[in-house]
Amino acid sequence: MSVPLVSVLLPVYNGEPYLAAALESILRQDHDRLEVIAIDDGSTDGSLELLRRYQSADDRVAIVSRENRGLIATLNEGLAMAKGDLIARMDADDISYPTRFSRQVSLFTEQPDLAISGTGIDRLIGTRMVRGTPNPIYQTGQWGILSMFFTVFMHSTVMYNRNVIPEDMLAYDASYVHAEDFDLFRRITARFPAAMIDDSLVAYRIHGGSITNKHKRQMRRTHLRIVTENLERNALMDDPHVLDDIGVAVTADTVRRAAEFILSLQRKIEALPGAMSQSYEDGMLCFFYFLYQLINDEEQPRLTHDFLTRTGKWQSIRRRERYGLRAGAYAPWCSHLSMGVTRRLDALARYMQSVPAKMVLLNNGVA
Repeated sequence: MSVPLVSVLLPVYNGEPYLAAALESILRQDHDRLEVIAIDDGSTDGSLELLRRYQSADDRVAIVSRENRGLIATLNEGLAMAKGDLIARMDADDISYPTRFSRQVSLFTEQPDLAISGTGIDRLIGTRMVRGTPNPIYQTGQWGILSMFFTVFMHSTVMYNRNVIPEDMLAYDASYVHAEDFDLFRRITARFPAAMIDDSLVAYRIHGGSITNKHKRQMRRTHLRIVTENLERNALMDDPHVLDDIGVAVTADTVRRAAEFILSLQRKIEALPGAMSQSYEDGMLCFFYFLYQLINDEEQPRLTHDFLTRTGKWQSIRRRERYGLRAGAYAPWCSHLSMGVTRRLDALARYMQSVPAKMVLLNNGVA
């Protein structure tokens, strides 16, 4: 089999602070038969000039620059330009480790019927790197079921196989704004095989300017809409409005209804056949965490306390969070203190688990 061409789809919008590191990580891959499709989506910083400098030094870089049209239009434009049988996604603020593409290409070579693959990630927080750990549900779960509940891959780790995925399917749907990846992954995994490489092959950068942070509320509402559609399609949703309502406003009523939904879903899943039931349980637990975080972000401990009490899932969250929430619910005057302590403990835990980012990148051959 000839060495496949990998088309790397790189949308760029005001990515100047991190773009050079992202490009370097792509161009230094040990699989070097690639093309980089960099689409500058109307950046107002120095992103375009930086892209041109790289293009002048490496003819594998192709640039499109135009007015701002948004991420989904940019992704679809890049897909239409791609020449490779394999298409890799990459964000302008992330870093691919040198063996990422070769590892994924090998996987597709070994499993030619595979449609999509992702990889594990490390998290880059400021100058600190937090190592990722494998999640066993990816090795034992049924992808079509898991992808009903959550975005099964980090977008910038994904590689698509155009020899398997139909052309009319490999496109992002503009009606699922800020959760277009969730929608595409559920459609692909519902019909075709998928796989995860457990090893961390991408450093995922966490910062205030990321799309995830800037559009969190809209992203969550679209996510809830997709889950509703999936569950309705499988006759697992009694109240089609419950998830949309809590996405609009977290109140005592919407929290109560969300808790009742979780309990109802749990009963329906327990009645399913054994092999299928486990993947549904794993997916439901991931979605429970999603709802828990959505409610907890409102910083109203009494509502979070009510959600956990009604669902009976106090043991599913960390012990220190349980203590903080109980204190906040029964003594509102100390709720902000409790949450502040939790945030400081989280920061300390990240620090203790991490090593300097520069050392991690050096160990992976990036820096």
